[in-house]
Amino acid sequence: MRRIFTRSWTTVTLAVCLVSSAGMAQSGASLDRYRIGPRDVVRVEVLEDESLNLDRARVDQDGAIELLHVGPVVVSGMTESQARIAVEEALSRYLQRATVSLRILEFRSKPITILGAVHKPGPLEFSGRWTLLEALMEAGGPTENAGATVHVTRRATNGLTDQLTIGLRDLIERGDPLANIPLTANDLVTVSTAADVTVFCIGEFATAGAITFRSTERVTLLAAIARAGGLTNSAANRIVVRRPATGEEIVVSWKKLLANRTPDISLHEGDFVIVKESFF
Repeated sequence: MRRIFTRSWTTVTLAVCLVSSAGMAQSGASLDRYRIGPRDVVRVEVLEDESLNLDRARVDQDGAIELLHVGPVVVSGMTESQARIAVEEALSRYLQRATVSLRILEFRSKPITILGAVHKPGPLEFSGRWTLLEALMEAGGPTENAGATVHVTRRATNGLTDQLTIGLRDLIERGDPLANIPLTANDLVTVSTAADVTVFCIGEFATAGAITFRSTERVTLLAAIARAGGLTNSAANRIVVRRPATGEEIVVSWKKLLANRTPDISLHEGDFVIVKESFF
């Protein structure tokens, strides 16, 4: 299932709320289902005897953690809740009663990976509990050619995936806390790369020819006309946008566009903007 909540640089407030709520809910649900694996790090606290506490216990290659007076306890393949019960049962051989709290600190067996336009792509060195912004900063932050969006792909153990799309400006420049979703183990974060968008202005332009935009810029008809130096005095009122990719042709009135009586349309890669000479 794929959910896209952002367009270009802008994320509608309601959409960001949906992303954040969905991300938080899914993060909690994913953690409940997460299975502990070798190299993960857990914290164990025993209410009845603090000497049994483990601040940072790394799961060994056999899938076990070492408990004082008890020895190795296998927790690999278990959720937090299941591992807590396993530790309580193991401690029952030493204590009459054991109340255990167990928390995963690092998800080393299924790390969070950052790819795309960041300075240090790859798995996070410390695979703990991150927010999206923390993870991006740990990866060195976005590069100069970063695009408009960050994609978070959440990979479930059953093979299904879900994707959230966050506007990079909402996250970093605007500091919107709702866009700063929590990440969980095995998440794949991809920062998009900005690409060139070229459109072709033909006919009665001050400077006709190819106009190139960055994909992070607003690529619209008015922007293209401005970049082409405007229309000549002999330009016709009728502007034709021809879209070879789809065969679509859009006709716009120049007077209505200037008067804001017709919407400024978005242009796509390879579009032709054609303005003929007026004979009247």
